[in-house]
Amino acid sequence: MNRPAQLRRLALVVLAVLLLGGGSLGYVLHARHRDLPTATGDGSFGLAEPGLYYRDSATGRIARVSGTGGPPATGGPACERFYAAGERALCLRKLPGIPARTQALVLDRGLREVRRVTVPGIPNRARVSASGNVLSWTAFATGDSYATTAFSTRTSILDLRTGYLIKSMEEIPLTIDGTRYHAPDVNYWGVTFAEDDNRFYATVSTRGRTHLVEGNLHDWSAKALRENAECPSLSPDNTRIAFKKKISEDPASPWRLYVLDLADLSEHPLAETRGVDDQAAWLDDGTVGYALPGREGRASDIWSVPADGTGEPRLLVPGGSSPAAVNRRDRA
Repeated sequence: MNRPAQLRRLALVVLAVLLLGGGSLGYVLHARHRDLPTATGDGSFGLAEPGLYYRDSATGRIARVSGTGGPPATGGPACERFYAAGERALCLRKLPGIPARTQALVLDRGLREVRRVTVPGIPNRARVSASGNVLSWTAFATGDSYATTAFSTRTSILDLRTGYLIKSMEEIPLTIDGTRYHAPDVNYWGVTFAEDDNRFYATVSTRGRTHLVEGNLHDWSAKALRENAECPSLSPDNTRIAFKKKISEDPASPWRLYVLDLADLSEHPLAETRGVDDQAAWLDDGTVGYALPGREGRASDIWSVPADGTGEPRLLVPGGSSPAAVNRRDRA
């Protein structure tokens, strides 16, 4: 066989390999895309209707119950963590494959996707500011429980006004006891935003202790306010913080819900005595909602309790998690 013929034959072989490889790659990509849950709702479900929005544990999708009673409204996106306020919602999903990755979907009031960000880790916490302009999410980079020390987190903040994304806030200048603090084991999680879209609160963990920190987006700084406060949630009037406080070394139930008065940093326990491992959500100025492990085989249930420490827990949504109260004056 002469050289031109050999070259033509080699070219045909290479072309066949490329075509076969491209077909296989296309199939793999198609299969991977096909396995992902639907990013948005069915078009008829959005945030226009006031009510309690939540993740339905049976379907993995967002649903809504209203104060007027009746069956839940369904048709929302598939999410593992969810929150909504103002003009935006945040949906966290775990992507398939190893290592674990979290996809954060920013949705409009029609629950249509407007932006997506992928970060390492397992979905854990989600929050949106009252205006909907600023969002934050936390993923477990390693581990999957705050009840042990063998975990690390990655917390991101996205400002939709500028489009600026902070993929990990670990490098924020931190002050503890009036002194600039540096340590390799600093972890942040559970951000909650004030009404001005600048001030925020979060948990920082270092050297086996947790602190409630107050942060400033404009100055990009954070200072510790007190110890032993996790997963803060700022009240609608911006005067109180619901948080979980460690009261026991029992890994099955180490925390209890408390409310902190920001005016004098006084605190009181809530009437919920069971261990709550959740970032509580304010349903109104006087009520806090949260998820607990479910009864009767359900993955989780949503409960509420008065924020002043009186009353008793009330079951709101069997089989629900990630509660977010949406009304005509949305709050973070």
